[in-house]
Amino acid sequence: MSGSNGKKGSSPGVMDWISSACRFATDRNDFRRNLLVNLGLFAAGVWVARNLSDFDLMSPQPVT
Repeated sequence: MSGSNGKKGSSPGVMDWISSACRFATDRNDFRRNLLVNLGLFAAGVWVARNLSDFDLMSPQPVT
């Protein structure tokens, strides 16, 4: 199969995006990365609490 080289088909913009994403993911002192990871974990926890249990986070709590 001629022309099936993956490097020729990708544009420089895609390679720049991939390299910046790898640099962003491996930078241990990046505040934005930590913020995104924490928000993602929070969103995953909310999704689990809302979809995989009988608890409804938005319902009013009973007065006791």
